Amino acid sequence: MTDELAGYTVAVTAARRADELGTLLENRGARVMHGPALRILPLSDDAELRRVSLRCLDAPPDVVVATTGIGFRGWIEAADGWGIGAELLDALRPAQLLARGPKARGAVRAAGLPDPWSPASESSAELLSHLLEQELAGVRIAVQLHGQPLPDFAEALRCAGAEVVEVPVYRWTAPADTTALENLLRSVCAREIDAVTFTSAPAAAGLLSLAARLRCEEELLAALRGPVLVACVGPVTHAPLADHDVPAVIPRRFRLGALVRSLCEALPDRAPTLPVGGRELQVRGHAAVVDGVVRPLSPQGRTLLGVLAERPGRVVSRQDLAEALRRSGSPADEHAVEQAVARLRAALGAAQLVQTVIKRGYRLPLEPMGGAPRCAQP
Repeated sequence: MTDELAGYTVAVTAARRADELGTLLENRGARVMHGPALRILPLSDDAELRRVSLRCLDAPPDVVVATTGIGFRGWIEAADGWGIGAELLDALRPAQLLARGPKARGAVRAAGLPDPWSPASESSAELLSHLLEQELAGVRIAVQLHGQPLPDFAEALRCAGAEVVEVPVYRWTAPADTTALENLLRSVCAREIDAVTFTSAPAAAGLLSLAARLRCEEELLAALRGPVLVACVGPVTHAPLADHDVPAVIPRRFRLGALVRSLCEALPDRAPTLPVGGRELQVRGHAAVVDGVVRPLSPQGRTLLGVLAERPGRVVSRQDLAEALRRSGSPADEHAVEQAVARLRAALGAAQLVQTVIKRGYRLPLEPMGGAPRCAQP
């Protein structure tokens, strides 16, 4: 069975857990390109987190909201490093404890605190509704953040009369070296990437900001609205891209594994399987799949096959194929096209997949079998 993502190149913009996401994608056959769109400030060096932690000691919160497991653990571990971990836990223990999901709930319990309330939906919206059912005037609420503020969440609590203390765990900033991200951006604009993954809103905003700085924002948006698939771990992550009318695949469960599974479904579904020359052919990113076998292609071969697959069964002239090669950066005339077609046939392992039409050009000899081309089910 063909790996679901074999033949595709997927970009990873994450900083934290980038290796984990990259491994999950590679295990499904993808070629991975990594360009971190942000940098995580070390907790031990975060003066703002320390200041807020000391504030919680001076004025213990009445309510504590844990939004993520790793974020809450990081807060306690940082406090331990500063020598105030035990004092901080003592200050939090009498509070009403709430956790957004099971991982956050587990982190609270692992810290030795009472079992917190957690919404069945694992959503911030349900957690907020639960809080707003209570009288909040004068109530001090500590909200553990994770990389980004929650302005709507905090504002709703303040409007209800609460004093909100935002605990900024794992704050993000621009990467110190943007070389890898610039390479990723150029590859997306050149449509050399099949999909881009985002696991945080700041990463999405960071890529857009870099594109604006390099004056290629419109080129980036055109790619992301068209041939390059965007995959976001959740709707909050998608928000900066949604503001620019960029669609995205979003899994039902906001987890890395679910994100990868969504890509495994969405990317192959974009490419129909064509009955050609007695074989089944599917064009994928940097490869073709012939009768279930992945056949790597050169950039020239991918360009030619992509043009032919856009018009299966129809003749494409040598002049049009030469123009497509020139647009992709390969100097070409009709003789160069003939040579490139020969190399493409060899790469496909089946010469009959690309048929010569004398004095006219080339075509994929489409042989419909009972209906229209079908989408692959790897």
